[in-house]
Amino acid sequence: MNFPETPETVTEDLREIGPAFVITSSRFWEDLASMIRVKMGDSGWIKKNLFHLGEKIGHAVMDREQEKKPVPLGLRVLRRVASRVVYRPLLDRVGCLQIRAAVTGGHPISPDVIRFFRTKGLNLKHAYGLTEAAGVFQVQPDNEVKPETVGKPLAGIQVKIAEDQEVLVLSGSSFVGYYQDPEATKKARTEDGWLRTGDAGYIDKDGHLLIIGRKAEIMRTKDGEAFSPDFIETRLKFSPYIKEVVVFGEARDWVTTFINIDMGNVGSWAEERMIPYTTYSDLAQQPAVEGLILGEVKQVNRQLPKPMRIHKVILLYKLLDADDEELTRTGKVRRKFVYEQYIKLIEAMYDGTKELEVRGKVMYRDGSVGTIDTKVRVLDVEQE
Repeated sequence: MNFPETPETVTEDLREIGPAFVITSSRFWEDLASMIRVKMGDSGWIKKNLFHLGEKIGHAVMDREQEKKPVPLGLRVLRRVASRVVYRPLLDRVGCLQIRAAVTGGHPISPDVIRFFRTKGLNLKHAYGLTEAAGVFQVQPDNEVKPETVGKPLAGIQVKIAEDQEVLVLSGSSFVGYYQDPEATKKARTEDGWLRTGDAGYIDKDGHLLIIGRKAEIMRTKDGEAFSPDFIETRLKFSPYIKEVVVFGEARDWVTTFINIDMGNVGSWAEERMIPYTTYSDLAQQPAVEGLILGEVKQVNRQLPKPMRIHKVILLYKLLDADDEELTRTGKVRRKFVYEQYIKLIEAMYDGTKELEVRGKVMYRDGSVGTIDTKVRVLDVEQE
């Protein structure tokens, strides 16, 4: 068993270790996909076009396999050539060539990220589980991976959907109860012994479980239209220029979002265009960067139902950080905390404000606390 030295050395550590099996968070794969896409975008004409051609071949093969259709001989030959010329060198470069199975979980991941790696021959799968159920109880079978789902239950485990769409699980390995907390233990189970997961979802015609999001976090707009923040956020984070997203809209007229830009990728994009900047806050406030991110949001909006489309965006002046209690240590957004911390910015996206001054606190790595005085702009997303 191996652990990376630091988050920044993960790719180098993977190449050094050459693991056959990897378990890691969705954030790792999102960041890796972004890095690859940006580097390929910066590469020469031949490499860039070979990469795009390889992606087309991979998607064509994956689509047929997912629909359980035979892959034509010509396409199989093209995939083998693409594997030798594109996929294997790429996977070797990021330390994933020897991986036989990669499992991600702990947080929703965009189906686009799963497809991105699987089309290149990496067996990346989404798993689903709870501490109370002794870990993972649901995983995608190797021969029928569906990127938008978390697969089927493991042997001896039953999963069903309650009337309110909550996912319930019945397993001999489920926990006995919370320590010295009988009330919480009682709430965690149904009367007939099924464990409540707290997640909303449904089971498709092939028996795969699709998670919509946390049941408590399913929101409704002022008009009563239901939407899942996780569903929107994971799709936005497939962009190589977006690091973190927090969506709002509960009992509001429309859906809005905070966005953290990816400083490395956006910084490289800005440098190529001779756009000067100093800090993260300075970069996020550049008009060209705002236009770049709005373009990414518009692209995702085209894939969403109208009630779920984003109308307003604020590019945050600082990265959300676990040290500031805005994220958990596994990278999940603490939505309620962020809502309370940035309530003035959220209100600005609904009251017609175009720009406002903010003073924010930042905790540095040495434990000291500093302040940021800056301005943020409320960006309108053009609706199509």
